[in-house]
Amino acid sequence: MRIEIDEKSGFCFGVVKAITTAEELLRSRHGAVWCLGDIVHNRVEVNRLEQLGLQTVDHRQLPQLAGRCVLIRAHGEPPATYAFARQYGIDLVDATCPVVAKLQERVRRAWEQMKAVGGQVVILGKPGHAEVVGLTGQTNEEAIVVETIADLDRIDFSRPVCLLSQTTQSLGLFNEIRDEILRRATDPAQVTVHDTICRQVSNRNPHLREFAARFDVVIFVSGSKSSNGKALYSVCHEANPRSYKVEDAAELQKEWFDGAASVGVCGATSTPKWLMEQVADAIARL
Repeated sequence: MRIEIDEKSGFCFGVVKAITTAEELLRSRHGAVWCLGDIVHNRVEVNRLEQLGLQTVDHRQLPQLAGRCVLIRAHGEPPATYAFARQYGIDLVDATCPVVAKLQERVRRAWEQMKAVGGQVVILGKPGHAEVVGLTGQTNEEAIVVETIADLDRIDFSRPVCLLSQTTQSLGLFNEIRDEILRRATDPAQVTVHDTICRQVSNRNPHLREFAARFDVVIFVSGSKSSNGKALYSVCHEANPRSYKVEDAAELQKEWFDGAASVGVCGATSTPKWLMEQVADAIARL
């Protein structure tokens, strides 16, 4: 059986930056480092870093961390988190992805511009997702978050609209949302559109489509919490119905490979390369 790992799968730049920062802090501070939320939406990678000493906390635990080192992950945080950290003397280390940080500033400026003309900021994204929470925080929680065409009913189309997007959203869906907003707007000239989707993520779609079509079976490795993983897996499955998603090698099922002469292994932007290699090795043993 031929087994090939997709060379373009794995951590994106922002995740590499956050994990490298965490590893450097763990070495210099002898493990006394806390991370606000899972550093990456991949259980196996989180477990690896926790074994090195990284401790994952949520916002409710922040008051207990006065004077401690707390890492902000690639997804970013709203302004309230920074203000809270200053209040409690928390040593924040900011590992926000540069693309996300730039988007946060863009959302903040858009909100100020829309306020001045009685308009609305609309963000295509998943409600409650860490990155989206950081974005809506730039607007004093006034931004309208939409996930589907049906959510557009919450927009007042008689007023100006500024549309932006979570960095990992589908480019196709963004274009659909944009077109529908322009169609419904009382005055399309009052609609501003900023395509803020990260191309390092969106460009993987056509590549993955080609990759998945080349194999009898495709194994997509991704954490269950990863929004990007869900989106990229659906691309694989559309290109190859014999695509299966796993978190680690323990989830592989032998019958998936019946009659297969070739297997492709790929993953999300939150999937480490070493984990895809482990899965490939396990397939070879099967």
